[in-house]
Order: sequence, then structure tokens, then C-alpha cells
Amino acid sequence: MTRFALIVAGGSGQRMGAPQPKQFLLLAGKPLLMHTIEAFSKSGNSISIVLVLPENHIELWKNLCRDYKFTVAHNLVAGGDTRGNSVKNGLDSIKAMDGLVAVHDGVRPLVDKNLINRTFTSAEINGNAIPCIKVNDSLRLIDGSENVPLNREKVRAVQTPQCFRLKLLRQAYARPDFNAYTDDAQLFEATGLNLAFTEGSSENIKITTPADLLVAEAILKLRILTNE
Repeated sequence: MTRFALIVAGGSGQRMGAPQPKQFLLLAGKPLLMHTIEAFSKSGNSISIVLVLPENHIELWKNLCRDYKFTVAHNLVAGGDTRGNSVKNGLDSIKAMDGLVAVHDGVRPLVDKNLINRTFTSAEINGNAIPCIKVNDSLRLIDGSENVPLNREKVRAVQTPQCFRLKLLRQAYARPDFNAYTDDAQLFEATGLNLAFTEGSSENIKITTPADLLVAEAILKLRILTNE
């Protein structure tokens, strides 16, 4: 099936405390968003890449692509005022009637080809694929003044790329309340379809704080040393 990657990069990066959005911060010598796009282009399969950016970031991105001689093919789409609207704009830009689409956070630059291909393969079989990993920390559910421990063996941290049959995800985004859901998996499940989970990766971190950027640098250096 035809494969698409819809990369959403609309964050402001307030927790990073940097003068520009985190997706444009340097990671191993180039904007981290370029690492994210390259991961899909190098996955070993033909994937059409759609990058969704806030309209006021598009010119900045074009300038960065020129400055860093970044030539990986991708289509640029202006996002909306919410993540949901941005994903919907990206879906609307895809002309194909069906296929597979992986929706991915632009600030997860360490996604690897094994995870990418695993989600696409699972989605082709099951209609969707949601990567997740085990949680190592002890967990408690806190509700006001009350709190209870949670069994971490029954809890998973959900990641992206979340991959779906294109026509099924479009049906989910036809719901008038699509903005009420924090990720595509929740919205997809709300349509009455079951989720199919697949193994994520502990290295597939979301860059949110300066410490995350340091961890990402270390992982990239290790990959170079081990030829991954």
C-alpha cells in the first residue's frame, strides 16, 4: 500500500527555554527536525513525507533548508491552531484515496527504520499500529487528596509514529469533536475500532527539555560508533 508520513511540528518549545521553537534547535550540527524527516526517507521504503508547520514558521524552515543544504523531498502544509487541526490539514493535503499514513511528532528525531517499518507492516495487517513501551518507574494515580499505586506491568507509554489506514483515519477526523482527543490513537478508538499495539523504542524520545537534547546527542554518537 502507498505509504505516507505526516510529521507534525507545531510546538512553541516553552519548556525548552530557547529563543526559537525546539524543532529548529541544533542536534548534532543541524536542526533536529531534519533528523526526523531523514529517518523516514532512509527507512528503506518509499514514503511520501508531509511536514505540517505553523504558517509563520514556513519561511524560517525554507531558509534553514537552504542554509543546511537539506534536499530530502517533502511537502509543506500550513498547520492549524491545534494539533488536531494540523493533522487534519495534513490529511486533507494527501490526494490518495487510501494507503497507510504514519502520524509522527516532529520532535522525535531518533525514530529508527525498524520502528517505522514495524508500524507500517502492522497497520497494513490490522488497520492501525500504535507503538508503546513499558514504564520503568513506580506509578501512582493522584486525584485531589487521594492517591493509589498503579501496577506498572499494566501501563504503557505511548509513542509515535502512530500508523493507520488512511481512509480510516480520515473517517475519525470527520468527527466534529476530533479536537477533544490528545492523540490520534484515542480519536481512532473513539470511532469504535480496536487499537493494535506494537513494540516502541526506548530511544524514540520526545525532545521537550534541554536534558532531552543532551540525551539525544549521546544516542546519536552511540549510533555512529556502532554503525547503526
